[in-house]
Amino acid sequence: MHFDIDPINDYLESNRERFLDEFRQLIAIPSVAAQKRGIHECADWVMGRLRQLGAEVQQFALPNDGSPVIVGEIGAGERVLLVYNHYDVQPEAPLDLWDSPPFELTRRDGKLFGRGTNDDKGELLARIQAVEAWRETYGELPLRIKFIFEGEEEIGSVNLPGWAESQQELLQGDGLLWEGGGYDEADRIIMAEGCKGIAYFELRCRGAAYDLHSSLAPMIVNPAWRLVWALNTMKDSQDRITVDGFIDHIRPMPQPTIDRIDALPFESERMRANFGLSQWLNAMEDETALRQYYLAPTMTICGLESGYTDAGTKTVLPAQAMAKIDCRLVPDLTPEIVQDLIRKHLDARGFEDIELVPLAGEHPAMDMQDSQVRRAAIAASQAVFGQDPVIVPWFAGSGPMYPLSTQLGIPVISAGATWHPGGRAHAPNENIFEEDYFAAIRFMAVLIDRFAAMK
Repeated sequence: MHFDIDPINDYLESNRERFLDEFRQLIAIPSVAAQKRGIHECADWVMGRLRQLGAEVQQFALPNDGSPVIVGEIGAGERVLLVYNHYDVQPEAPLDLWDSPPFELTRRDGKLFGRGTNDDKGELLARIQAVEAWRETYGELPLRIKFIFEGEEEIGSVNLPGWAESQQELLQGDGLLWEGGGYDEADRIIMAEGCKGIAYFELRCRGAAYDLHSSLAPMIVNPAWRLVWALNTMKDSQDRITVDGFIDHIRPMPQPTIDRIDALPFESERMRANFGLSQWLNAMEDETALRQYYLAPTMTICGLESGYTDAGTKTVLPAQAMAKIDCRLVPDLTPEIVQDLIRKHLDARGFEDIELVPLAGEHPAMDMQDSQVRRAAIAASQAVFGQDPVIVPWFAGSGPMYPLSTQLGIPVISAGATWHPGGRAHAPNENIFEEDYFAAIRFMAVLIDRFAAMK
């Protein structure tokens, strides 16, 4: 069968408003995993849409009332394409910084605004709609697709590794199309072959039974100061991680990998302008910043909370303090190793009273390889966007790629069209370009053809 994108384009034009209305319905469900809000309603909606597509659908319950995993299978042929996306979203706070309601899809200036438009409901639905467009235009798919949709990605996919371990037969496939992909500040299409891992913790320190008058500070421990002093031992003033043994676990990268990173295009000035910055950390050069971005582990204070933080004054000695930190992981760091190192580091400095609570962890998936799904994604980019993509070794962010690809030996590529530099994922006014939404549908349709035909 000769594949032509024109009939797909005609189908998209005829169904454009219906597809956008479906997108509107999906965005309207506040599926915030961190607050266990709207999750089951969203899972039901997605399952209904997959059944409408003609897929065989299974829902898998997860421990501790976790967000269910949804698997939808459709198509024929020997080759199997796994497709990963997530239907949960970040909390919408702070509400006062949104220019339109976060759970109402709003069209403005060629963009679609709403929580989850960029990360990740837009791409999830676009891929379903691409399969519909294919089937209505060309009939049965020339391969089998297994959609894997989870609802805990935004809280670290805490249950997915265990589920994947128990479902290895179901998860067999020839390639894995990951979420993400889009373009950079110079409108170059970007794809990735992996991602960093992550370890996310809370550090908690407690003192008196309740907040006290601050006049008592000379004789009663202040948990806020204890936490600040502890955190101060974990990084130095040059932003170097100083946790005992942390750097020793990092696998040196081979020179060809470093050379590949050095060769990547880097729109540093545009990126800094987008962030409102005049320079990189420590005034480092662009080459160093790019290497650090892809190769360095991180230890980031994501939030601090203690005592009184509202307007005006309230002279209190806090009863407790808490910090949230995340560590982006490179080989051979794992969440388990990092937790052990931090615990020992704190204890060795007299901070046994500070509780270390693991909240999420994902292993790095950073094994690059040429593959049929990679080559199919490149071919789809050439056909839809008219350009060869820039393929980065891995995203500097994290996701549950390891249990679904590396651990199962399935090659992966993160590719798509919905991400762009001003997408504001996780922030107020999250958005995608409306035309990118339909480009994502076309990209998926072409990738189906190219992957099925790949020799």
